[in-house]
Amino acid sequence: MKRRLKHFTDEFRYQVVQEYLETDQSQLDLLRKYGIKGSSSILNWMRKFGLEQNQTDQIEIQRTMAKETEKTPHEQELEKKVKELERLLEHEKLRTMALNTMIDIAERELKISIRKKSGAKR
Repeated sequence: MKRRLKHFTDEFRYQVVQEYLETDQSQLDLLRKYGIKGSSSILNWMRKFGLEQNQTDQIEIQRTMAKETEKTPHEQELEKKVKELERLLEHEKLRTMALNTMIDIAERELKISIRKKSGAKR
């Protein structure tokens, strides 16, 4: 019994290769998704379109690093807290500046000393 091979167009092959490179799907996932026989078909197509094995290795490394850099829920919660504290700090800086300006104006207009004098009393 003779096996019948599927012939894919270059456009389809290029589309599959692009999907492999641009998503985090594995070659096996794409082979199953599109019903492609042959475990090295995508690698062969990549070579055909000018991609070498070392580039695919770099892609795998980048995917792995991207997964590792995903933040845990605890880290995300801590980042939210940091942003909130930074916002509150900025608000307090503005408040302090406004109060100091008010004291400066009051001292100048009313000609009285409001700020505490530095230094020890004798």
